[in-house]
Amino acid sequence: MSNNVVLITGGTGAIGVALCRCFHTDGFTVVANCHDSDVERSEAVVASLRSEGVEVELMPFDVTDTDACERAVQDVEARIGPLDVIVNAAGITRDAKLAKLAPEEWHAVLSTNLDGVYNVTRPGIVGMTERRYGRIVNISSVNGQRGQIGQTNYSAAKAGMTGFTKALAREVARDGITVNSVSPGYVRSPMIEAVPEGVRAKIVKQIPVGRFAEPEEIARAVAFLASRHSGYVTGTDLSINGGYQIG
Repeated sequence: MSNNVVLITGGTGAIGVALCRCFHTDGFTVVANCHDSDVERSEAVVASLRSEGVEVELMPFDVTDTDACERAVQDVEARIGPLDVIVNAAGITRDAKLAKLAPEEWHAVLSTNLDGVYNVTRPGIVGMTERRYGRIVNISSVNGQRGQIGQTNYSAAKAGMTGFTKALAREVARDGITVNSVSPGYVRSPMIEAVPEGVRAKIVKQIPVGRFAEPEEIARAVAFLASRHSGYVTGTDLSINGGYQIG
């Protein structure tokens, strides 16, 4: 298991950091992607992880750049080893009601959150198919299932990710590759902490378990789907939202 390699896009975000810790604990060689514009902050995140004993290789590239993604996958496989797991966790928000949503805000979210999944997965699937083994886990969202005011772009991208997951799962199931998604609800993170306290309190009241998810709870679910023991789970979405989506 120690030779397994995982590439985590958005690997220095709140969920990404939890994923790095989790996969390191499970014996993976961890490669964490960040955007080219986020290198300085991400280097500090990686340094902090290493101080905990969590070894992570930082790989900056833009998931919206098809050629950059192909080069990154080739680089991982040439320098580090065969890519066993891809976790597509890179994502952004540009919230506004549709009437005020600028075209660039629509395209920015779709390019990162949906096109990025294609850009990274397509070159990765080639080697996985040749080796007849692979795990792909896409981080979707509860808002891709239920929608959210001010997030037509985000909800559309995340819903599209679910369709991508199901279609690709059918394509590669007989090649020993599984493709699944995880749809978190509200997760404790700097983004949610920036929301006014009163608004956060209203959100929590709508969650049956009465709290936000911890990033580690999302990471452990991803690790389950990425395991060699999960070969019979494919084309599924695992919703982790504390009951927010019940009924």
